Amino acid sequence: MTYTEALSYIHSRPRGLPKPGLERIEELLSLMGNPHKSLRYVHVAGTNGKGSSCAMLSSILRAAGYKVGLYTSPYIHRFNERMQVNGKPIADKLLAEITEFVRSKAEEMDRPCVEFEIVTAIGFEFFARAKCDIVVLEVGLGGRFDATNVIDCPECALITSIGLDHTDMLGDTLSQIAFEKAGIIKEGGAVATYPAQDEEVISVLANICRERGASLRIAEDDEIELIYDDLQGQEFCYCDDTPLRLSLLGDHQCRNAAAVLEAVEILREKKWKIKPEAIDKGLAEVKWPGRFEILGEKPYVVADGGHNVPCAEALRSNLEYYFEGKKVTFLIAMMADKDVDGFIETIAPCAGAFVCVTLDYPRALKAEKLAEKLRKYKKSVFVAPGVAEGLNMAKGAAGKGGVVCATGSLYLMGSVREAMGAK
Repeated sequence: MTYTEALSYIHSRPRGLPKPGLERIEELLSLMGNPHKSLRYVHVAGTNGKGSSCAMLSSILRAAGYKVGLYTSPYIHRFNERMQVNGKPIADKLLAEITEFVRSKAEEMDRPCVEFEIVTAIGFEFFARAKCDIVVLEVGLGGRFDATNVIDCPECALITSIGLDHTDMLGDTLSQIAFEKAGIIKEGGAVATYPAQDEEVISVLANICRERGASLRIAEDDEIELIYDDLQGQEFCYCDDTPLRLSLLGDHQCRNAAAVLEAVEILREKKWKIKPEAIDKGLAEVKWPGRFEILGEKPYVVADGGHNVPCAEALRSNLEYYFEGKKVTFLIAMMADKDVDGFIETIAPCAGAFVCVTLDYPRALKAEKLAEKLRKYKKSVFVAPGVAEGLNMAKGAAGKGGVVCATGSLYLMGSVREAMGAK
């Protein structure tokens, strides 16, 4: 099997769950020899901030000297980014080899596995062969019935900010969504969570932890003290006077970092050796593309893959804070199954103009339909034939002293970063 054939096989698998449950992934992994059983994990669920939190944890653990697996989704440029060891994505040849092995086992099953189950099985096999000390494992969707939830009790479960998203599958209230996310909490486990969660969310998490005999550490929002920030990064303290440098921008990233620091304390209690210097280095050097990422100046070009209302709120706050008084030209593309109206209503007040593009995905909202929704805000609205053309149009509309922000979907970020020459 070649690399191209491996990707073709993976993407040929059904995407939706025929029936919620872990039976298929359990059967597949059993046929594979249960590679996931040889590993230890930090399991990460939530609506927003999962990827950034995973990147911070991975960076800290690597700085502490551990061999760290990182499993995330989706990818920005190449599929291989979804599974990494010590920051290095799986090699094309090894991905093809492991995919062929997984396919041979999947073909023995009566029930076909969906795409995410196949990808997760490939990830587990990759991390097991690499003999990772620990894997930072991001949930794909929800938690309770997510394929990653096949693992036994992790070293720590981290639950990031919870909001309304994927309501057609997870429920249309915060309580329902929190219940699904909290499905990763195991009997006797240890849980850390994001500060400033809604009381409804905390109530669900606390009740489930009580029922399962799990401990719960809630990061404290009023213990976060911002010392300094600019477009190169920020410095903050959490719970003491020790300044920490964070390369990611936005107050929501300080909150993500606070939850990560609570998770680190849980790991320390379990005898993982993580010195203060590793925390300093890990946070200062962490990189996570497409999350309020500054890609250029004159005009400033910001890439932010936010795609739901809480993301839009954080994005608007950051744009107003870092670019006070400047109107923003948005390069925007969205998936049709997202809360498009809620997203654009949130960012519209800081917009000077919109340039709409269509992503090359079946679920993508057509640029023309997006433009129709935007015109009611009485801003300049343009439709571009592609991302590169749209970026040039947005730059022209913003002018050298302005701000361009590409947003609406993580699937837009790869093309924008490539057009800007980012790697």
